[in-house]
Amino acid sequence: MPIAIPSAAHTAPAVQTVLKPKPAAATPNSAPAPKASSPAATVNISNAAQTAIQESQETSAQTAKEAGHGDQQAVRLLAREAAAKKA
Repeated sequence: MPIAIPSAAHTAPAVQTVLKPKPAAATPNSAPAPKASSPAATVNISNAAQTAIQESQETSAQTAKEAGHGDQQAVRLLAREAAAKKA
């Protein structure tokens, strides 16, 4: 299930996601079952996890742009990628 991650600063509040189980597939000849309330799970994602997800989905062009603007994490990532490319 995709999780929406807003584009925000590193101080964004934790995102709360509600996951609902998928209904079982019904056969064409079966009668519709009465709808019962299904349990839901709530997941809180920390700021660090949100940042890690955003960084992992970032393109190399975006990383280079951020590194050019002084983002130290982007600079380290580009350095690691350059070292890996030489090896």
